[in-house]
Amino acid sequence: MFKGKKYKESAKLIESSKLYDTNEAIDLVLKTAKSKFDETIELHVRLGVDSRHADQQVRGAIVLPNGTGKTVRVLAIAKDDKADEARAAGADYVGDQDMIDKIQHENWFDYDVIITTPNMMGLLGRLGRVLGPKGLMPNPKSGTVTMDIGRAIKEAKAGKIEYRLDKTNIIHCPIGKASFGTEKLTENFTTLMDAIIKAKPAAAKGQYIKSCVIASTMGPGIKINAARLG
Repeated sequence: MFKGKKYKESAKLIESSKLYDTNEAIDLVLKTAKSKFDETIELHVRLGVDSRHADQQVRGAIVLPNGTGKTVRVLAIAKDDKADEARAAGADYVGDQDMIDKIQHENWFDYDVIITTPNMMGLLGRLGRVLGPKGLMPNPKSGTVTMDIGRAIKEAKAGKIEYRLDKTNIIHCPIGKASFGTEKLTENFTTLMDAIIKAKPAAAKGQYIKSCVIASTMGPGIKINAARLG
């Protein structure tokens, strides 16, 4: 894989075998974010669980104290007064069967999250094969299937993120933008890590947090000392 000049320069700042303290790693990741655009800072956490087992799943959602720096486009699937509530809360798109048809027949994905009420899941469930692989299927565990649709929309707009294991037992999440600076990124990092630690399954054995890596969009990964995280 080709690595550009800026990437190679950034890589020189990092000791590949070193495990950095959190603050040092965040300071360093900001030095490696050299692109002209405001790079996203991403966290990758490998857990000592097996995602193939239902009792070892790790999944949840939290609102980052400083948001993600990303404008979140919300599609609300709701009817009647819940549709009005969704509009008032700032949803970008609101509808029911018409929106479901648009997704199904027009392959429409101009949104980042779908929030719906429980009574609409029967209709949305038919789109599981389409929405599931894209991570867009609403789920009660992530707070995207709820009767309190107004609150859910406001939280999504404020920087609520979902964390969940992939097939390789790694959680990938954004924790903000390079422009946030060290203090805000540290607050977001701590909030996310606390949530992941609290979500440790009872069935998990041995070391829970195997590794923790932070990186900017275009920069190299920086290893954080997982033993000090909990």
